[in-house]
Order: sequence, then C-alpha cells, then structure tokens
Amino acid sequence: MAKKHGKRYLELLKKIDKDVYSLKEASEKVKELKSAKFDESVEIALKLGVDPRHADQMIRGSVVLPHGTGKEVKVAVFAKDEKAEIAKNAGADIVGEEEILDMIKSGNLDFDILITTPDMMGKLGRFGKILGPKGLMPNPKTGTVTTDIEKAVKNAKAGQVNFRVDKKGNMHAMIGKASFSAEQIFENAKAFVEKINKMKPASSKGRYIQNAALSLSMSPSVKLDVNELIEYK
Repeated sequence: MAKKHGKRYLELLKKIDKDVYSLKEASEKVKELKSAKFDESVEIALKLGVDPRHADQMIRGSVVLPHGTGKEVKVAVFAKDEKAEIAKNAGADIVGEEEILDMIKSGNLDFDILITTPDMMGKLGRFGKILGPKGLMPNPKTGTVTTDIEKAVKNAKAGQVNFRVDKKGNMHAMIGKASFSAEQIFENAKAFVEKINKMKPASSKGRYIQNAALSLSMSPSVKLDVNELIEYK
C-alpha cells in the first residue's frame, strides 16, 4: 500500500520543482523545506553499486565534516592509566574501564561514540550484541579503535560522522542542521561524497553512486545529480 503523506508534506513537495539538483542547488533547496519547530537534521542518502556480501565492497569508515554536524556529541573512552588521562584532557565526557563496562551491562548507553585502544578490545568483544545494533562497537575503520586517543576524541567532538553501507547498498548520514547556511551544508555534503568516492572498491562494476538525495528530518527528498557527484574526488 502506498504511503499517504500529510498536507504539510505535500505542500513542501511542491517546492521541489526539478527532477535533479546540483549539490549546491540542493543545499539551498533543503533550507526552503524547513517546517518543524525544532532544528531539523540535514541528511544525505546514497545508493551505491556495491555488494557488501563481499568483504572488499563493504564501505565503512568515517569523515570529519568541515562544519561539524551541529549535534553535541557525547564521547566515551574505554581506557585505563595513561590513555585514560589523555582522553580526559582531550575532552572525553566519560572515561574509565569498569565504569563503562557496568554502563554497558546495565544497558545505560548514555553516549554517542565509544572509543578504545586495540589492547582493550578483547574486553568489549563479548558485548557485541549490545553495542553492535546501536552502532557503538568501536572499529578501526571508523577510527574508534586507535592508539591515538587524543586525535580520536577531538575528531569525534569536531563532527566526525561514521558511516556504513547496508546489505542492499544503501547509506544514510546526518551532515548538518537546517540552521546551517547553504554553503555550510554544501561543504559538508561535498566532504562526505569525496570520502565515499575515495573508498570505491576496485572490484565494484558499473556506476558507483547510483542514486543520491538530500533531505531534512521532516521533508521530502531532493534528488541529486549523480553525474556531478562522481566528479568530487
């Protein structure tokens, strides 16, 4: 059954007057689609020509957006001794070993990103079923398993976005807020697309970025010109 949209959504849809938009045009257009009383998130959605069942086509990583996400990020660091002190000095919100394990065991996942060092990952492995579904399990590909704790914390606080393609080749990420300027939205989106393009697997055949769109939390999608996006390197 086709999804029925409300009057507000249909009114917003009338503002989308082209089939596809350049990234700069779309960055301006989404600002016109703001309708909620809160500061809506700007989201990018991509459909990639990859098959994540093959390990070399699993697109997963992170990018630090030039203007951040506009969201206050709560960072937890699972570390001890010197690394714990480094994390505290770098601005981590929660730092510890047993304290964080107790939080995880109780289901109190009151943080947005969890960072740790390679030698501590063994203690987190058994909590994969708790952390994994929430996207909180540290991973070297997203820079959350690292020996450079200071850099990881600062990147997370600066607006690092972690991304991962799903089993159908789809990817979604928050890249800003409706209150951002169109230029900030454009620059964040461009940085995100550039990162995705750099991760194109050699084994990926055909068109890499097949579909793409920008939207707000409560708005219709603005379709992007994929021929332009593949040029961002």
